[in-house]
Amino acid sequence: MRIVVVGTGYVGLVSGAGLADFGNEVLCVDLDRSKIDLLERGEIPFYEPGLKDLVARNVRERRLRFSTSLEQATRWGEVIFICVGTPPRRNGTADMRAVFGAARSVAKAMPGYRLIVQKSTVPVGTGEQVHAILKKHAKRGASFDVASNPEFLREGSAVENFMRPDRIVIGASTEKARRLLKSIYAPLYLLETPTLLTDVRTAELLKYAANAFLATKISFVNEMANLAEAVGADIKDVAKGMGLDRRIGPKFLHPGPGFGGSCLPKDTKALRAFAKSAGVPLRVARDHPRAAPEGDPRPRVRSRGEARESRRPGGGRIRHERVRRGQGGRRAGAGDGVERIPEARPREDPPGHAPSRDRRSSKRL
Repeated sequence: MRIVVVGTGYVGLVSGAGLADFGNEVLCVDLDRSKIDLLERGEIPFYEPGLKDLVARNVRERRLRFSTSLEQATRWGEVIFICVGTPPRRNGTADMRAVFGAARSVAKAMPGYRLIVQKSTVPVGTGEQVHAILKKHAKRGASFDVASNPEFLREGSAVENFMRPDRIVIGASTEKARRLLKSIYAPLYLLETPTLLTDVRTAELLKYAANAFLATKISFVNEMANLAEAVGADIKDVAKGMGLDRRIGPKFLHPGPGFGGSCLPKDTKALRAFAKSAGVPLRVARDHPRAAPEGDPRPRVRSRGEARESRRPGGGRIRHERVRRGQGGRRAGAGDGVERIPEARPREDPPGHAPSRDRRSSKRL
């Protein structure tokens, strides 16, 4: 199948190379000439384990090519994946200009039926907006479908995540669109990869919900770490005991500076913003690990720049080291939220003082 991938950023390049490895002909398009020149020389603009070899193999097999002309690519391809960025605006909402700009360009160049697949992380309702843009700018007689196929890539393991995903989500409103997307991912059926067939709006919300839940787990375990400090408990054992419950799982239960990176903060902010516009303010999903929801009386996660002391039950103090402010980790993943929590140096006792008897709770950043 002839596939066009719009955008050669993290999601676009990994997806394009992965789709080519499935046996499809893929043309990756980017308006940035310097980025395309880099890729044509066999260089990758960012580091991701295994990606350079994946790209090189499919370029060598002539299944993967690069271009700066979206107009020519649209005329050539049958399925068009939009994988452009949706950075946050100052008010937290997602900046959709790149998505809508790509949709307009595709609409004007479509010679016939095309399936436009939204792979970028976008607010609920974006599929309908893209459909309206295509309808407005498409030539008479050009038909199309709009689908949602969210990505769930984690930086550091994105190639593995794409080639052996936990699930495939297909949001579409027509049987033709579902059939085309299922055929693209047919090689994954051999791995018995679960496939969820749903509507476009549900697929759009599912991506935000997944990232927000991962962020919530990180924020929750940090609140429990604060409580553990206050009562003299070992948060590492608390988190381990929670993670052994299969309903909870051990991932994203590591107390530390919180979450950061390219996706979790951005996506939780966007989720809260469009939920508020829908008249449903969210109290659990937080756009920052220290931000308590409005009107929530619960204590906030303590600042990582504070030096503080806590008392153990029955007396005695637990001394906590200073840690520089700053969020740790990158996404989201994939889409994402890869947890990469830096280690803090233990605070040394002053000369002539005996070592602290118990530093268990002070190991948390």
